[in-house]
Amino acid sequence: MPRLRPLPILRALCLAVMALAILPTAAPVFAQTAAADPQTAPAAASPPPDAQTPAPIDYNVWNALASLAEAAIDDPNTTDQALNDLRTEISAMRTQFMTAETSLQGRIDALRAQITALGPVPTDGQTEAADVTQRRDELNAQLAEREAPLRAADEAYARADAIVRAIDRELRARQANALMTLGPSPINPANWLDALDALIGSALTINGEIYNAWLDPARVEEMLTDLPITIGSLLLAALLLLRGRRWMEHLTVRLLKSTAILRGRAVAAFFVSLSQLIVPFLGLLLLAVAIQLTRMTGPTILGINDALVPAGMALFGARWLSLHLFPVVNDSRAALNLSDDDRRRARGVSLALGLLAGLQELYVPFIAPQVQPATAQAVLMYPLIVLVSLSLWRLSRLLLRHQPRRAEVDRVEVDTSPFFDRMVRFTSRILTLLAVLAPLLGAAGYMAAAQQIAFPALSSLALIGVVIVLHGLVGAVYAAILGDEERAAQGLVPSLAGLVLALLAMPPMALIWGARETDLIEVWNRFSEGVSLGGTRIAPANVLLFFIVFAVGYLITRGLQGALGTSVLPKTSMEKGAQKAVVSGVGYLGITAAALIAFSMAGIDLSGLAIVAGALSVGIGFGLQNIVSNFVSGIILLIERPVSEGDWVEVGTTSGTIERISVRSTVIETFDRSKVIVPNADLISGAVTNYTKSSKTGRVVLTVGVAYGTDTRKVARILQEIAESEPLVVMDPKPGVDFLGFGADALDFRIRAVLRDVNYKVAVATEMNHKIAARFAEEGIEIPFAQRDIWLRNPEALAPPPPREAPPAPRHPEPAADRDTADSAAVSPDQRDDDFREETR
Repeated sequence: MPRLRPLPILRALCLAVMALAILPTAAPVFAQTAAADPQTAPAAASPPPDAQTPAPIDYNVWNALASLAEAAIDDPNTTDQALNDLRTEISAMRTQFMTAETSLQGRIDALRAQITALGPVPTDGQTEAADVTQRRDELNAQLAEREAPLRAADEAYARADAIVRAIDRELRARQANALMTLGPSPINPANWLDALDALIGSALTINGEIYNAWLDPARVEEMLTDLPITIGSLLLAALLLLRGRRWMEHLTVRLLKSTAILRGRAVAAFFVSLSQLIVPFLGLLLLAVAIQLTRMTGPTILGINDALVPAGMALFGARWLSLHLFPVVNDSRAALNLSDDDRRRARGVSLALGLLAGLQELYVPFIAPQVQPATAQAVLMYPLIVLVSLSLWRLSRLLLRHQPRRAEVDRVEVDTSPFFDRMVRFTSRILTLLAVLAPLLGAAGYMAAAQQIAFPALSSLALIGVVIVLHGLVGAVYAAILGDEERAAQGLVPSLAGLVLALLAMPPMALIWGARETDLIEVWNRFSEGVSLGGTRIAPANVLLFFIVFAVGYLITRGLQGALGTSVLPKTSMEKGAQKAVVSGVGYLGITAAALIAFSMAGIDLSGLAIVAGALSVGIGFGLQNIVSNFVSGIILLIERPVSEGDWVEVGTTSGTIERISVRSTVIETFDRSKVIVPNADLISGAVTNYTKSSKTGRVVLTVGVAYGTDTRKVARILQEIAESEPLVVMDPKPGVDFLGFGADALDFRIRAVLRDVNYKVAVATEMNHKIAARFAEEGIEIPFAQRDIWLRNPEALAPPPPREAPPAPRHPEPAADRDTADSAAVSPDQRDDDFREETR
């Protein structure tokens, strides 16, 4: 039975840490190692066309290699190693083809540009200079000479790419078939004797190696010579393994509980906790050295000794992770919110998983499965799978007890991390499913599938734990920088860091679950090659350079805007609105220039995107015409300045003060303190009343009525005095009082006065009304109110109607006698009915 040995927990931890540290700089590393390992070099990482001439390619050798690879793919007897070797060679040839294609394409583009510069080809009846015709013919000949190898390189690249894809498909198919291979069942008692023989045979092999080494005098002499060093190494290893780790754990806990360090205490505790891994690692190394110094070893013992350090680090690494994920001290910063008992149980389960991962690491050198029958392998591996599944089941039950952390926002309790809480529940359910599925498949005989489920699940938990711990470290560093843990917890930096860590963990996660390194390299090559858009190839390096240049240009633009807005323009005679318009215009121009420069430096040819941009502009013109209209209107507002921030305007039924003018809309704050967002197109195409555009002066108009019979000259004089007494009323022009006429109920007068600041119009009108009411009361002038006299032409219609007489009560007939009585026995029923009708008429 083919055996797929999954990554143990230690390798997953190391792989995760290495990926998180190396992946951000993967591109330059790939580029530098292209010559050493062509398979790992991205195809797009090629020098400029004029930098060097590509080496000539022997297409006869390539065709022979391609034919050999295609035959090997079709042959089911081809080994996986042979396919991998062929893939390496063909991948290297594919890189050469890509390099040649890039170099040749650059030269061809230059020749075509030279031909275009000579002008159009003359049509019938037209002539051109002889030297121009000669030069055109020379360039066309060179172009035809260059296009032939380009087409050959393109065809070879396409064939190489197809072969690489076919090899990958074949290897993945074989891997899937191996997982679904049915082998002997480990629960069959008939297979237990083979497993017992394998255990006894491994033990006898170790005993025989020790015995043979003891019989060798040279080895015994070397052992006695190095005995003091061996004993010292064993004692020091025992001290570090048994006591050193505990000392480091106590030191970390004391640092977390300490009040001497408040800011950055969690960061310091994290780095101190790394000693919990360093100290045991040194102890395991000393133990391995001591075993080698005894000279009582053989191939099996040396294999076990080599696996001792990774197996031990799996145990100590699981302990270290459990202390961070399920801390001894209740910490509100911990990602998982569990009770003290649940955290203690989770630490125990994590330690058990680390122990099982270490045993799985020691399984290969101890049992030597390559020489054991499939029955022995199945029986010996199945108990380990069952124990791992039980531990995963127990851990999934504990994760379900995670309680979401709540915080009060606007007097309402909300979940602080809803996505993380959902992922915890989802992970718990997945672990439950895997914990049930792995033992069932193993019992049925699908041991390869069972191993590929149980141990990768364990390694995945370790990788997820590393990501959570690193994310907590980023949050702790951010909180130490800000000095405010609550603000740091809600900051954007920790969220982005979590997203980046999750993305960086995807390649190690794929390797854990069976992806091959060549698959990831192929994905990286595809990513590095970029995409072709409108005849322009856009690679990640170009995109990264674009963003860097654009960011620099954006920062320079913002700095220039700040200098203009705070230092230069305030010292000029420009009004405030014009200053903001200049600052906004500089911003638009600077950002546009930064984008164009970034495109140019990134090598992105905008002319190649012209057709695509033209096609998109049609859809944008129809779908976003309102947005474009508002954008153009916003630019017009910033240039012409018909309205400015702080102006009192009236747009339709909306009246208020302009708070902010943006590119798309304008925010108006009404007098009841509400915000109204008005599209800029309404301010340009509609009627807008601006009360404070040129100046703040404005007019207030009041109307008042007095009773008939009042001296009108006296009223006019009083109103004139009241208007002139207001401090905000200007005297040039002087306020005026008009006698409007004879109203239905009063004599109507009107005050017209110009104010220095129209923003106080309501306050001045209110004060003048108070003064008018008080002065009229002193002078005995009556302010009438509407009165009406009602005349009735027929008052008798209002008299109450005479009482109506009650109608007479209806007569009711006497009830008919019973037909069975003697009085009515001789009367027929029809006769009685006629009598009843006569009485009721």
